[in-house]
Amino acid sequence: MRDAVDGGSSVMKRLKTLATRGFVVACMAALVACMTGCTSQQTYTPPEATPKLSSPTIAKEGVLRVGVNTSNVPLAGTPQNSTKIVGIAVDVAAALADSLGLKLEVVDVGTDPEGALTEGKVDVVMDVDKSDTGNSFWTSDAYLPTAVALFSAPSNTAVPTNDSQPKIAAQVSSKSAWAVTNEFDQGTITTTEDLKSAFAALASGQVQYVAADAIIGTYAAHNAGDDVKIVALMQQPSGYAAGVLDGNSDLKQAISDALATLEGNGVISVIEKKWLGSALDLSSIPLTAGAEASSSSKTNGTTPASSSTTNVSTGQAGSNSVSPSNASA
Repeated sequence: MRDAVDGGSSVMKRLKTLATRGFVVACMAALVACMTGCTSQQTYTPPEATPKLSSPTIAKEGVLRVGVNTSNVPLAGTPQNSTKIVGIAVDVAAALADSLGLKLEVVDVGTDPEGALTEGKVDVVMDVDKSDTGNSFWTSDAYLPTAVALFSAPSNTAVPTNDSQPKIAAQVSSKSAWAVTNEFDQGTITTTEDLKSAFAALASGQVQYVAADAIIGTYAAHNAGDDVKIVALMQQPSGYAAGVLDGNSDLKQAISDALATLEGNGVISVIEKKWLGSALDLSSIPLTAGAEASSSSKTNGTTPASSSTTNVSTGQAGSNSVSPSNASA
């Protein structure tokens, strides 16, 4: 019996120990569950940023109002079935506002950035072409490089000359189409309704090159999955910049400093990769003979002779564009 009693006592002790351990484990599990539950029910609120600008430097306290042109995809546009404005310039504007401790308000100013600034509708305008010398407002250093570029298949690295009578596609009534007819009057230009069709003509072998704005062409090709590259520029590289009323010295300085920081810390490069597939560097791209001549003429202070050739479709110069429906890419 002793053995039986001793054995039972030993078993009871072990059971009590296990029960105690189980209770501790259960309590710890309950505590963890409680902590997890409490944490999941709480919403983290980041600390309010301290605005670095105020009135009268900006018109609305705590808000940077930025103007863009929504017909200039991928710099700015509205996706199908949406009223939200998105694009490279919008992302850069958001980074600008954030760096200045301000909220962002995006306004579509169309093709009249100067009017929007003068009328006080916005504080800053984006995607201003630095090569446009007709603007009376201040513009920053370019945050995106661009130029009229010639795209080709990877196997074609030749820079076309007028004597080679190249076959080039360009969007009808665009600045690029005008540039092609001006320089390559011995060549064959195929005008298309959009850049997608132009790159399709390149892929099929119908043309050897596509002329387009470097940013817009790169976006269109990347969005369509076309394997192309820029082989030449038809003008000296310029770029897209931010614009501010010339008399607003504080805002000019703030925008200039903020853009320099965003470029230096790689934020703008990340934005480019998001929309274009890679950051665009035009510094090592060769110029066509026409671009070289124009550059030399400007350096020497002379005006280059212009071709009498006009746009084969309308004689007008517009800008490349891609469908706004692609703005969500």
